[in-house]
Amino acid sequence: MRNQLLCITLSALLTGFTSAALAQAPAARGNIEFKNVAEVELAVTGTDGKLEKKRSPVQKAIPGTVVFYTSTFRNIGAKPAGNINISNPIPANTTLVAASAYGEGMDISYSADGGKTWAAADKLRVKGADGKERAAGISEVTHVRWSLRGELAAGKQGEAGFRVVVN
Repeated sequence: MRNQLLCITLSALLTGFTSAALAQAPAARGNIEFKNVAEVELAVTGTDGKLEKKRSPVQKAIPGTVVFYTSTFRNIGAKPAGNINISNPIPANTTLVAASAYGEGMDISYSADGGKTWAAADKLRVKGADGKERAAGISEVTHVRWSLRGELAAGKQGEAGFRVVVN
């Protein structure tokens, strides 16, 4: 089986939130179809009078708004695809919500230096103003990366995501 490398970097801009589909992997990257959406959760009253939570594309976001970023990927090829990695920057003027990153069958790592180095959340380190190394705070996380363990079978899809709070 031939492994394919997919490394997607998203430039998710908060300014205006004008598009729900923020990035799509170009066809030249292989047989992985990719989609990223930014949504907010709204409370909607159903026809039965019960309050339900529904997500809709972000139109505007004021400080305190929680934005859900969801990345979906699907193998549209005829063979399994391996070495699938997704790297997503934390948008400017937002803070990652602690423990919100998810992805079934994926290893999740974080960066606090613009994606130069990666570690598990509890191992992420930065240099303080005094030059000494210390644990990174959640507001210092700059990127989240997902690495799929194994291969994605032909026709199968996966999902990864995280939440941020607008500052």
